Amino acid sequence: MNLIYGIKDKPSFGKTFLFAVQQLLAIMAATIAVPAIVGNGLSASAALFGAGVGTFVYLLFTKSSSPVFLGSSFAFIGSMFSAFGGAATLGLCQEAGYWGLIIGALLAGLVYVIIAVIVKFCGVNWIEKLMPPVIIGPTVSIIGLSLSGNAIGDLMRSSVEGGSVYVCLICGLITLAVTMLCSTYSKKIGRLIPFIIGILAGYVTASIFAIIGVAADCPALIVINYGALKALDFTSISGYLSLPKFTFMLGGIEGLKAISGKYILTIFTAYVPVAFVVFAEHLADHKNLSAIIGTNLLEKPGLTRTLLGDGVGTMVSTIFGGCPNTTYGESIGCVAITRNASTITIWFCACLCIIFSLISPLVALLETIPSCVMGGVCIALYGFIAVSGFKMFQKVDLNKNRNLFVASVIFITGVGGMVVNFGAVEIRTVACALILGILTNVMLSKEKDEEPAAE
Repeated sequence: MNLIYGIKDKPSFGKTFLFAVQQLLAIMAATIAVPAIVGNGLSASAALFGAGVGTFVYLLFTKSSSPVFLGSSFAFIGSMFSAFGGAATLGLCQEAGYWGLIIGALLAGLVYVIIAVIVKFCGVNWIEKLMPPVIIGPTVSIIGLSLSGNAIGDLMRSSVEGGSVYVCLICGLITLAVTMLCSTYSKKIGRLIPFIIGILAGYVTASIFAIIGVAADCPALIVINYGALKALDFTSISGYLSLPKFTFMLGGIEGLKAISGKYILTIFTAYVPVAFVVFAEHLADHKNLSAIIGTNLLEKPGLTRTLLGDGVGTMVSTIFGGCPNTTYGESIGCVAITRNASTITIWFCACLCIIFSLISPLVALLETIPSCVMGGVCIALYGFIAVSGFKMFQKVDLNKNRNLFVASVIFITGVGGMVVNFGAVEIRTVACALILGILTNVMLSKEKDEEPAAE
């Protein structure tokens, strides 16, 4: 890809700021969605703060050579539920559940550290043999395709009960259309920040519909919820600045004292298997990003450093926000669309995350962005991830039965949404597709080159 800015390039302050805001808007919805799904007192502002700090850690470990943001991981949602459910089952207080989140993240991060050490001494060739392009390419595509349902669901969903699905569709499609037009035809600043302009267009459209809806007493036209802004109390300092409710603060001393050996074992079984699965996603994301920026990140800064950054970043992030981190496909999509690989942008984005998490009106404003507007943006972002995966295996010979079946198994199990549960442990769609792809590749490894593909 022809990059506008390379990894070590430094755009002007104004451009860097706008790039960073675009990254923030791209990762914001998913980052704050995880604590919203898990509930139990976890807050969006704490998740933003944790994501910012975790990204700092990642950038430090990778020597600022990998332009990707770390945000809340959806793969660990089941594990996070288990942390609170396990505490309740064992008769522990809810405060113990917050410490369970932290212990689980420490165990998951430790898995990354162990794998990083193995890679350090044994290299990455074994990974290349285990997961060649015919496996990684389709898996990356599945990462984008598996999220497509979320994008369309958001596109058709109103942030206010009773809002018309058709109004949502109009707002979301306007967001998508403006994003595409700016990215394709704009010759100056519009091409650098298409997502910001698209989201603003969608937000303004939703606001216009809301104004008409209020004036005409037609609730169906109102799809944007300003509740978070209305709840601000500007008569006190909390209306302007507020410290997020960090995980360790929610747990407190009483929660820490309640931790037992059985509970730690419960956390271990909930987090560690998922960490091994997320490792595969880490590898796929960095392969994808490498293809986009034209630099093999598995060699420089190296898989050891990216794993350490991701693992330790997850540990630190969870202490503050409760959510384990992962490299974000939305962030990679931003790099692909804007053609800006400058890691200065990611540093700025991480700073903005921390600053935003402290400013009450900004947090409230972000929370008012309608779901349908974010859905319109995500259609482009997730689509870029899927297409990037297709590009990664476009040179693979699909006339060979082995490659044909491997790709077929990954695509069908991935698009079909295969999920397997082992008690509290859930192996999600991408992981299932990857595991079956690896097994298929091993099983058919003796195929002779001259054998034709099945008709």
